[in-house]
Amino acid sequence: MELRGKTALVTGGAIRVGRAIALALAEAGCNLFVHYGRSADEAIATQRAAQEFGVMAHIYSADLSDVAAVQAIVPAAQAQFGRVDILVNSAAIFPEEDSFEGTDLALWEQLFAINLRAPFLLSRAFAAQIPADGQGRIVNVNDGRIRRPAPDHFVYRFSKGGLWQMTEMLAQELAPRITVNQVALGAILPPPGQDWEYLQRIADQRIPLRRHGNAQMVAANVLHLLRQDFLTGVTIPIDGGEFL
Repeated sequence: MELRGKTALVTGGAIRVGRAIALALAEAGCNLFVHYGRSADEAIATQRAAQEFGVMAHIYSADLSDVAAVQAIVPAAQAQFGRVDILVNSAAIFPEEDSFEGTDLALWEQLFAINLRAPFLLSRAFAAQIPADGQGRIVNVNDGRIRRPAPDHFVYRFSKGGLWQMTEMLAQELAPRITVNQVALGAILPPPGQDWEYLQRIADQRIPLRRHGNAQMVAANVLHLLRQDFLTGVTIPIDGGEFL
């Protein structure tokens, strides 16, 4: 796919990895529809940075735990651009406390709503507006730890494991019009409250390459997947070998 002139919808596109992906798409010539939750100031900054590349960029706030709000996102993007060519499901939540015994039903529902149900609903709406003779691209942002089962972050792993499965299922369901791929992240950005030194300590302990990644690496791999017309159902692990 030639990216210049296409329209991309990026969830969670105001901050962190989502912002890096959005700005890489803008630099490649894509018009942007940037979803955000509560990060209004950051969304405006992302919009302005994208517009500096000479593309159109709109921002849109929606609560991804609300079904009606999610279902309004693709129509809102269509109202601005007519059609959406690319969907990047980047938004997710990662709770600090998420154990087998300690997770309550409210956290379970929130995790599944944002990490799995929202990408499902967005993918379905996105696919419905791609013409029979058109082509589209979906890229999901996942977590490399899903490749290595463990009991930590119990429900989060369930939700992201479902996204992994959905990526491969949709790759078959939506072919040949739409390719569906994903990136699976390792140590890319420090978690909230930590710094880059913390991330480097993790790299020294766990990662064969002995270094951490960054958001720009993720964006570069997302653009690689978007440009391919013979890759679907593919997962690119961006983890330095941590989860081999």
